[in-house]
Amino acid sequence: MPLVEIQGLTISFGGQLALEGLSLAIQKGERFGIIGESGSGKSLTGLAIAGLLPEAADASGVVLLDGEPLPEDEKAMARLRGQRIGMVFQEPMTALNPLMRVGDQIEEALALTQADADISNLLQEVGLESGHARRFPHQLSGGQRQRVMIAMALANAPDLMIADEPTSALDVITQRTVLDLIRHICDRRQMTLIFISHDMRAVAALCDRVAVLRAGKLIETGPVANVLRAPASPYTQELVAATRMIPRQDGPHETGEVLLEIDGLGRAFQQGGFLAWRQPTLLAVDDVSFLVRRGECLALVGPSGCGKTTLARMIVGLDTASSGQMRLEGTAYHGSDLPPLLRADISLVFQDPFGSFNPRLTVGQSIGEPLRLLPRLATGEHEQRLVDAIVSVGLDPAMLSRYPHEFSGGQRQRLAIARALVTRPKLLVLDEPVSALDVSVRADVLDLLARLQQQFGLTYVIISHDLDMVAAMADRVLVMEKGRIVEEGTPAALFAQPRHPLTKALMAARLPDLAA
Repeated sequence: MPLVEIQGLTISFGGQLALEGLSLAIQKGERFGIIGESGSGKSLTGLAIAGLLPEAADASGVVLLDGEPLPEDEKAMARLRGQRIGMVFQEPMTALNPLMRVGDQIEEALALTQADADISNLLQEVGLESGHARRFPHQLSGGQRQRVMIAMALANAPDLMIADEPTSALDVITQRTVLDLIRHICDRRQMTLIFISHDMRAVAALCDRVAVLRAGKLIETGPVANVLRAPASPYTQELVAATRMIPRQDGPHETGEVLLEIDGLGRAFQQGGFLAWRQPTLLAVDDVSFLVRRGECLALVGPSGCGKTTLARMIVGLDTASSGQMRLEGTAYHGSDLPPLLRADISLVFQDPFGSFNPRLTVGQSIGEPLRLLPRLATGEHEQRLVDAIVSVGLDPAMLSRYPHEFSGGQRQRLAIARALVTRPKLLVLDEPVSALDVSVRADVLDLLARLQQQFGLTYVIISHDLDMVAAMADRVLVMEKGRIVEEGTPAALFAQPRHPLTKALMAARLPDLAA
């Protein structure tokens, strides 16, 4: 008998179908993957199994756990969730209570069913020291928060764990570590896993069987070896093809004179907490020096917490260096003292495009905000700048009057790029520009970036965990570890023959291509 059986599950919101007639059977001890693009119904399927559908959802069909329908009474369903179903949510920083220590949150999960388990043992099982129990979520890295979420899901020894995009925002080393951790725990506990992701390589590395969803409908299901390595459906074939990024074969772009010079840059932070004055200073960026030439695409890679984003914030003037300086076209600055006339020459595309837009402003108002950096524009030129920017990223000017929540993830990323382009900058800094996008949308955005660079002669500094994307776009790669540049080279040379231990670890952690 299957542990989980879904029969004709249909979910709609206000008459709009989100999931239509889904039927699946998941065996005990199986690692089952669910993949598809945003809006395909993946997460809704997981929420339906856990009895966590939004109140606005209109659902029909049956979900069986060990042959029994899920209870309709919420108290009974809560007890069932506590005892038999564990849930790892997509964004641990949002799912965890910021005002509670993580140990207290695990204890809260244990108290729900009065389970006899030790918090220290749970943390050790997910690879954390017992001292982490005393920390708050903001004091942990992304990978550590994800491990805490897994520990909470394991607290009551569930039969089923549902993991919704547990590795989407992690660097390659942490991603591989979390995948291996989930695999070992499932094997050791003989636990069933439902792994929801748009990362097909992660699904292929972890799961036994997989289901492909598109617009709420089941397209294909079967063993991973059949569905992802030899897909029968044209749609699955397109998804698999979109995961294969071809490294650049045309050599580096033609570059010009030095545009940006970083000289001995450092950024120190005083660590907080009790007796903060006794805590050692944290060097987030430590004596970093490099050049960026006009027309170049430079990539910064490294594990989470290595200082990439801090460095980017100083380059664009959102933070101030503790030591060293930068020179943009020969003009020296230290971060937030970037001269006003030069601010329009540097733009930043934030990692989370949705979070970077004001939800109360139309996208036209948001895209137009950077124009305040420029001298007063002539009548009509302001609107023309907006139209030019949104057309350049392949969107309709009619969209300027809409709000951020009305767009898909891919469209919001294009809008974020349009906002960065509106001042017609010389240097574009992109922080994880495709990390949260579906594979097909990712390919479209990368094609867009390549076209814009050629069309406008842009210079890029790209921060990314996606080594395949870096290999396809970058002229040079800088590898960062603990605030320092530890290795530099072209993607072809660096990835083929890494010299530094960190670069070797990054390459070893890459998930194999689906064709392998």
